[in-house]
Amino acid sequence: MFIWINKLGGKTKGTLQNINILNHYVGMKPIDAESIPELKYFQYVIIAMSLLGILAGILNNPRLWILWIVLLLILSALAVYDFYLWEYDYGHNLSDEAAIKVPGMAFQPPLIGSKKLLNFTAISYPYYGSLFMVIPIILGFVAYYIKRIKLANHD
Repeated sequence: MFIWINKLGGKTKGTLQNINILNHYVGMKPIDAESIPELKYFQYVIIAMSLLGILAGILNNPRLWILWIVLLLILSALAVYDFYLWEYDYGHNLSDEAAIKVPGMAFQPPLIGSKKLLNFTAISYPYYGSLFMVIPIILGFVAYYIKRIKLANHD
C-alpha cells in the first residue's frame, strides 16, 4: 500500500481492497481515504511551508531560515507521530466479531521496518515523499551555515 499526500493505493488497482479483506478477518476497520482527514488538508500545509521557505529565501534572513527549519522539523515530527497513532488505532481497536482472534495480539504494523503478524510480514519504509521532508531541512541548515560564514567574513 502506498500513502500519497492526498490518496491511498498500491501497485495494482485492487491493492487497498485486498488489504481491507485480509484486515477484516482480524477485526481491523477498513482503510478508507475518506476517513483520514490528513489526506484532505496536508497538501495545503506543504504548499504553505513551501511558500514560507521561498519567502525566507527571498528575504535572505538567517533567523527566518532557522524559524522555517524548526517549524518544518516540528511539522515533520508531528506527521510521523500522527501516522503512528493512525497505525496504533487500526492495529489495536479490533472488532469483537473478528473471525480470527489471537488473545493479547495487536496487529499494528511497524512505523519503520518489518514485523511478523501471524503468517504475514508487514513492511513499512519511507518512500520518495519522505525525501521532501528531509532534503529541505538539510538544505536549510546548509544555507544557514553558508550565510553565517559569509557574515562572519564580512565583519
